[in-house]
Amino acid sequence: MTACTTIESPLGDLLLTGEEAPHGVTLTSLSMPGQRNAPAPKPGRRRDPHRFARVEQQLTAYFAGELTRFDIEFTPAGTDFQRRVWHALEEIPYGTTTTYGALAERLGLPRERIQALGAAIGANPLLLVRPCHRVIGADGSMRGYAGGVERKVRLLTHEGALQPTLL
Repeated sequence: MTACTTIESPLGDLLLTGEEAPHGVTLTSLSMPGQRNAPAPKPGRRRDPHRFARVEQQLTAYFAGELTRFDIEFTPAGTDFQRRVWHALEEIPYGTTTTYGALAERLGLPRERIQALGAAIGANPLLLVRPCHRVIGADGSMRGYAGGVERKVRLLTHEGALQPTLL
């Protein structure tokens, strides 16, 4: 059975969904308000915040600046290509960024496949946990974050990959 919960974060309420497992859940989705293609709570999903306690602890530690890499069990999903791209996202270190081109090169993809790479990144169902926010444009621009560019900037600033701007 699919379980879900909502937790508060500096980015707004995060919706967590997962498949029940003996010691909690295996995460299937982590989404934010206003996110492109975000799943909505569906009838039949049991709200069970206790099953997500370990995930919530790690997210709290991340936002407190105490955690730089998540150790969360998640349910495999996506095509072989998407899973390959998503695994590469998981290898981008905290506090750093990479470009779409550099990620394509690392994966051995020709330049004409960068659009497919971007689509796979955009289909990532596990925002934050699988750090797609760490991929930026070659010119340093903030592009294509399903949670919104403002949140991407906030996350990269939080991680120290961007310097805070003074207003």
